[in-house]
Amino acid sequence: MIKLSNYSDDILENITLELKSKQNLIILGSNGAGKSTLAKVLCGITPSSVLFKEKTLENYSTKERTKLINYVPAKLEIFDEYLTLEEYLDLSRLHTLLESKNMLKLLELEKLKNKPCQQLSSGEQQLLMLASALLHNAKVTIFDEPTANLDPQKSRDIFSLLKGNLFQSKIIITHDLNLAYKLGYDVVYMKEGKIVFSDSSEKFFTESNLNDFFGTSVKNIQNEVVINL
Repeated sequence: MIKLSNYSDDILENITLELKSKQNLIILGSNGAGKSTLAKVLCGITPSSVLFKEKTLENYSTKERTKLINYVPAKLEIFDEYLTLEEYLDLSRLHTLLESKNMLKLLELEKLKNKPCQQLSSGEQQLLMLASALLHNAKVTIFDEPTANLDPQKSRDIFSLLKGNLFQSKIIITHDLNLAYKLGYDVVYMKEGKIVFSDSSEKFFTESNLNDFFGTSVKNIQNEVVINL
């Protein structure tokens, strides 16, 4: 469905990546590895020759592109200080039959619906962006650190949503290795702007791979990937 071949820029080097219909993908890598840059290339924020169904994104109309792909950044940026949470969700509703009230209930945001987005906590903003993505309902949704700033209970709720079938195809950028492990999606690992691993979750989360990529800092203990402090 999405295909990028031998792409290079100031940060990325010879990136070849393909995402098939209904496939889900995790992008891992250290800080500065090029993960967010790659996401912006895939969704057309950074001009490139990325193909979507054998046609470059730039050859789709703006409306058509909104149906194809959606990028959810790591941080919400709102310039209208009066825009409320519910108003933001109403603006996000593009290609779904769901209503904003469905998202308010699903993510337990009803009490915040009249609160200006700028006044939300970082965790509340994270939930708002997830609700927005559900209402957008693009064929591919790219999430940049979807569980950042969330408490354990909310992180578990978000995991359940990402594990389910509410989204069509998902690309998730994360530093949370246990989230990546539990989701079980195919894995791309990046290092210094290059893809150095691209295969199944089962093949990535072997003891030898964890040692190669993370040294002794990560352990798989009783089916949980944890930091070895």
